[in-house]
Amino acid sequence: MPRLWAFAGRLAAGLVAAVLLVALAVDARAERPGTFDYYVLSLSWSPSYCARAGRNADPTQCRAAKPFRFIVHGLWPQYENGYPDFCEASGPRDPDYRTIEKTLDIMPSRGLVRHQWRKHGSCSGLAPDAYFALARRAFSKIRIPAAFATTESGGRVAPDAVETAFRLANPGLRDNAMAVMCEQGRLSEVRICLTRDLEFRSCRSVDRRGCRQGQIHVPAPGR
Repeated sequence: MPRLWAFAGRLAAGLVAAVLLVALAVDARAERPGTFDYYVLSLSWSPSYCARAGRNADPTQCRAAKPFRFIVHGLWPQYENGYPDFCEASGPRDPDYRTIEKTLDIMPSRGLVRHQWRKHGSCSGLAPDAYFALARRAFSKIRIPAAFATTESGGRVAPDAVETAFRLANPGLRDNAMAVMCEQGRLSEVRICLTRDLEFRSCRSVDRRGCRQGQIHVPAPGR
């Protein structure tokens, strides 16, 4: 009997080790650049960032001659649950000067461009210039609702109303394919889920993290 128990113990230990090895192998595959399920395009309402950051705000973004409205915060590779970040890409650690400079019209902060590449772009499986070109394509696909493209004065709005405005301006975009985010009572971002081919797709894990406040402030550009 002792031998039987010893054998059973060794068998159980072997099974546990095998399961752990499989789990580690899956994790290793999942963290490889280019291994993900879809993208989240995060559009930041620039006036909210400028108001929140105050004197610490990036001057490229917040002291521009023509105030920014929605900008690209990032294009983020996602798993169905969770997301990869800071992947060990084989390419450069930072985008080159030319790539950074030509991205500033949609992502007006050199520090943000570098950070987005390190944290998210490195997991895309793309070179920096291709990654930011894809982010530009994704941004150009989205039609910004007229109220946010032309508004000159701030106001308060329900997060659901922001979502509805984006849905009506973008045929095919559904409620379960985006989330409106808020911070300190202000509109901060609109996150839109896209396939790897940049088509709208549902993403309940993103949608359920949206802002739950009844009303949020939308700061006016340049104020």
